Amino acid sequence: MVAQTNTQVGLTAAEVQARIQAGQQNEPAPALTRSVKQIFRDNLLTWFNLINLILGGLVFITGSYKNLLFLGVAIVSTGIGIFQEIRSKRQVDKMSLLSEATYRVKRDGQVATMHQDGIVQDDLLLVSRGDQLPVDAVILETAGIEVDESQITGEATAIAKANGDALVSGSFLVSGQAVVQVTAVGHKSFISQLSSEASTATATNSSQLLKTINRIIKVLTIVILPLGAILMISRLMGHSNLNQAILGTVAAMVGMIPEGLVLLTSVSLAVSAMNLARKRVLVRELPSIERLARVDVLCLDKTGTITSGQLKLTQIVPLNGTSVEQLRPLLGGLVRVIGDDNETAQALKNALPDPGWTATRVMPFSSARKWSGAVLPQGNFVMGAPEFMLKRVPADVAKQMTTYAQSGYRVLGVAQTTQLEADDLGEVTLMGLVLIEDELRPNAQTTFQYFKNQDVALKVISGDNPVTVANIAQRAGIDGSERLVDMSQLAAPIDYDELVATYTVFGRVTPTQKKQLVIAWQRAGHTVAMTGDGVNDILALRQADCGIAMAGGSEAAKSIADFVLVNANFDAMLSVLNEGRRVINNIERVASLYLIKTMYSVVLSLIFIFMASGYPFQPIQLTPISTLTVGIPSFFLALEPNYQRITGQFMKQVMVIALPAAICVVTYIMLIFGVGGGELGLSYAQTSTLSVLLTGAVCFVALLMVARPLNRLKIGLVVAMAVCFAVAVLFMGKLFSLVSLFDWQLALYYLPLLVTVYPFFYLVQELLGKRVFAKIKWR
Repeated sequence: MVAQTNTQVGLTAAEVQARIQAGQQNEPAPALTRSVKQIFRDNLLTWFNLINLILGGLVFITGSYKNLLFLGVAIVSTGIGIFQEIRSKRQVDKMSLLSEATYRVKRDGQVATMHQDGIVQDDLLLVSRGDQLPVDAVILETAGIEVDESQITGEATAIAKANGDALVSGSFLVSGQAVVQVTAVGHKSFISQLSSEASTATATNSSQLLKTINRIIKVLTIVILPLGAILMISRLMGHSNLNQAILGTVAAMVGMIPEGLVLLTSVSLAVSAMNLARKRVLVRELPSIERLARVDVLCLDKTGTITSGQLKLTQIVPLNGTSVEQLRPLLGGLVRVIGDDNETAQALKNALPDPGWTATRVMPFSSARKWSGAVLPQGNFVMGAPEFMLKRVPADVAKQMTTYAQSGYRVLGVAQTTQLEADDLGEVTLMGLVLIEDELRPNAQTTFQYFKNQDVALKVISGDNPVTVANIAQRAGIDGSERLVDMSQLAAPIDYDELVATYTVFGRVTPTQKKQLVIAWQRAGHTVAMTGDGVNDILALRQADCGIAMAGGSEAAKSIADFVLVNANFDAMLSVLNEGRRVINNIERVASLYLIKTMYSVVLSLIFIFMASGYPFQPIQLTPISTLTVGIPSFFLALEPNYQRITGQFMKQVMVIALPAAICVVTYIMLIFGVGGGELGLSYAQTSTLSVLLTGAVCFVALLMVARPLNRLKIGLVVAMAVCFAVAVLFMGKLFSLVSLFDWQLALYYLPLLVTVYPFFYLVQELLGKRVFAKIKWR
């Protein structure tokens, strides 16, 4: 039972406090970011960290403590990742507070605005079109509302509700407004119980980058342990002592682990979210940054994206014997009794007088009907799109409407009817036309030109007259804006595939048609982004690969969008597009650096299972290679500006550099151990030193290729890393278990090999490009 509350007063301060103490307060909105505890847990408790700890324990047994340095590198890398994620989290959390939904609550006879965690049991909420309910409630007062419960039931059909009807949390108002009383809050609400029952949730549209990288990780997970065990056994059977066998096996397994690759991807996305938050763009989930970078069709709603959304009444055109003097109070009274608070209603309220009328019945505005109406003492009156109110628009009126629409005006009609039903208005007498003007957004042309240059096709989907929309789109410089279609004039069944291939501007579109248009573009192989701010956009926002909502739009639209533009500034989408491209392009580049070591380590492990000599590296010897050619450079390169178009060929981009480099490393090491260890009689210490030197040289060539196009900063980075590597191998040999390279007999062997590194790398890359890469269909 719900306690009866005075609808004029609401709960008193004492009653609110009593409910808070009784635990009858609603819960806050779910956080968009992971907690600090989750960040630490997810970064520390990984499969590869476990393997590293086990390998560290084995090295500890040998007593060769300097070979534990690889653990220090892993710890520092993880620490940097945790720091960056927490830093990004704080920025995003600040931004999410600014865009968090607020609700109007009546208490002590006053209307207060608060977040959902301020609502208590039995509170009175004032809800209107576009609001999403954070609690369960019952309707106390309404002139008529329609509710969408699709997030609960899966059915998108609007449901009419009246006084006494129940409303469930998670649903939103499609039309009308009401006073409702809260019946359940927090974990007792329907949406909370539904969430708790769904014990497992599957992420949709997750990052393609992470999917690809995780596939690589999954393969390595299967390979690393068995291969390491076999290598260990072969070393012991080959009469190596236990310590040598352990160090060789640990070096092989450490080399196979692409430590930091998943971490670097996650950190890059987190840093992008932080950068976007600074530009007043709230990212609701990180993979959406990547998805938007792959978008090639951007669907725009006219209001708020092409235009500023600041509407004003320009002219009232009387028809059928009426006068402007009659229509002004009629429109002023009608718009107020209907109670809509959209931009059009606000423009009319600002320009027209309030006659103080009351209505006996109200039919609120619906995006599907495209009209609203009321029963007044003077009769039944409706206001909206004339094409939807009239069965047939008279030819002379249609000509007038076309002329106004071509001038860029939004044309509404006001009419008297004999009935007022959702599907039947009876006889309709058009009394006049209302011309609404919407100004072009200042930077619209520049923004849309940028998207055009980036091969992103722009499509305009609007509920307005297509001629009006096309006129504004043309002024904004959108290509193909002369190709327009009036969706209200199409007979079922509609061939949406043909429509999306033919037209650019779609007018008089219903919410269901918006969704079907998005599906048709996706069916044609496009990645689609949808912008919107109202309840009429929700179906399409949910269907699109990437949904973008304005902060001033409906709470329902914001709740399902991937991005919320906090300042309602569409120009900020350029930053989102660029951030996504930066992440994808840079991770594609640096991933090859991580996989070089993985690939040659796997191949060398397989080879040295059957060789008498020990594995060519010790764990400590891999540290200068992995740190100076991969770890440090990758963190710098991953955050570099890189806004090129996405190729969609991640594995090809990686393999073009990683595979030739791995082949070169394996070739040089086999040459060193085959000729140097055999013909020249070099010791294991000497061959392993030369292996480190040549492997580092190959990796630096790969680093140079990854860093292209080169600039001063990148050249400086590569040179600094090369100098550090030279210092390590020339002057810190004892620390890294290397012999001195200041030996002229050894120099006669390694200097000619060093000279051949770049030509050999280039030759292998060219041969693979013509014989292998060109024949593979990369995804």
